[in-house]
Amino acid sequence: MSRMIHEFRDPERFVAGTVGEPGDRSFFLQVTSGPQTLSVQIEKQQVLILADRLGYLLDEVARRFGTAVPPEAQVSDTSPLEMPIDAEFQVGSMGLGWDAEGSSVVVELLAVTDAPIDEDVILDDTATGPDTVRIFLTAQAAREFSARSQRVVAAGRPACPLCDQPLDPNGHLCARSNGYKRGAEFSRSLEFVDPEVLGMLGRLVPGFDAAFEADPETEDGDADDEPGSGERA
Repeated sequence: MSRMIHEFRDPERFVAGTVGEPGDRSFFLQVTSGPQTLSVQIEKQQVLILADRLGYLLDEVARRFGTAVPPEAQVSDTSPLEMPIDAEFQVGSMGLGWDAEGSSVVVELLAVTDAPIDEDVILDDTATGPDTVRIFLTAQAAREFSARSQRVVAAGRPACPLCDQPLDPNGHLCARSNGYKRGAEFSRSLEFVDPEVLGMLGRLVPGFDAAFEADPETEDGDADDEPGSGERA
C-alpha cells in the first residue's frame, strides 16, 4: 500500500485535546481546514514535548536567522475537539522544520510502525514509509498551539507534593517516600531541519537529532500508563 500524506498548508485550527476524565484521558491532535477535520491519537508526553520543542524551534529561528517571531502567546482557542473523533492513526514519530520561504513552522506526525523509521522519510514525500500528517503553521499559530497544549496536559490529576507525579484518588506509590519508581525515560531528542524538498534552507542545524519518537514504555506517573495503554493519562 502506498504512503498517504495529508498536508494542511493553511489550517484554520490545529489543537491538542482530550477525551475522558482525569486519570483516564486519551489525547488527540486535531487539524481543521475548510470542511475537513482530521484527528490523530497521541501520547500525553508527546504533546508536552511537541509544545516545548515548537517554542524552542521559534527561539532558534530568531536567534540563528534573525527572523521576527512573536512572543509566547496566551490561550485563545479553548473550545473542545470536534466530535465524533475518528483517529486517522496513532502517532509514533514527529518531525519539526522551518519553511524559510513561507516563514512557516512545519509539524509532521507519522503513524506508529513496527519497523524502524528511516529518517529520510521525515519531511519528505517519499512513496514508502508510514502515513503522515504535515501541517504548516504561522509562528503565531505555533505559539498558540504550545500554550493550549501545555494547559491541556496540566489539566489532569494534581501532582504529588513530594515526587511531582500525578495523584490517584486512592493514593500512589511515591518515589520520595519509599524509593520506588517504575518506568523509563522518555526520549527528548529534537529535530530542527530545513530540507530542500519543502523549499527550506536546505541544511541541518548542527547538534540536534533528525527525529524524535515515543518510547513505547514511556512513564509519566499515571496509573493507566502501563505498556499497552500509554495513550491514556
